[in-house]
Amino acid sequence: MTKRKDWDKLFPMDQPPTIEQIDRYAASPLWLELRQYLKDAYGAEPQPAYSRCGLEPGWNLKFKKGSRALTTVYFRPGYVTAMISIAPKDEPEAEKVLLTFTEYTQALYKSTASCKMGRWLMVDLTSPEILEDVKALLAIRVKPIMR
Repeated sequence: MTKRKDWDKLFPMDQPPTIEQIDRYAASPLWLELRQYLKDAYGAEPQPAYSRCGLEPGWNLKFKKGSRALTTVYFRPGYVTAMISIAPKDEPEAEKVLLTFTEYTQALYKSTASCKMGRWLMVDLTSPEILEDVKALLAIRVKPIMR
């Protein structure tokens, strides 16, 4: 995968990117489809947030359904990474559908340690099949309302 290319330098803390700038940077129809899905299935609009985290510095977009976090999206040149948290109580359900996921998502799930706050999956959205995995993981976390 391509590494994050100066995202935090392109858009410092005092210069948030517009959605159009984000779309151009991500340059991925999968990102556009994910954003539309989050709106249609959950009524979730992107909420920009600036992170000073050493691992993921810079602007990201958080999506929520009410007060429940759905995902945080991080931007790479040409694709996005969706962080999805699977709570311990939801792990059995996730493991039931795990075999229907792509090999990539299965390996990611298995290699991500579980803790008392759950599994924090950083899913690189690089294929339509992985997008379907992301939708399924989100549905485990919060059932979609589909408008």
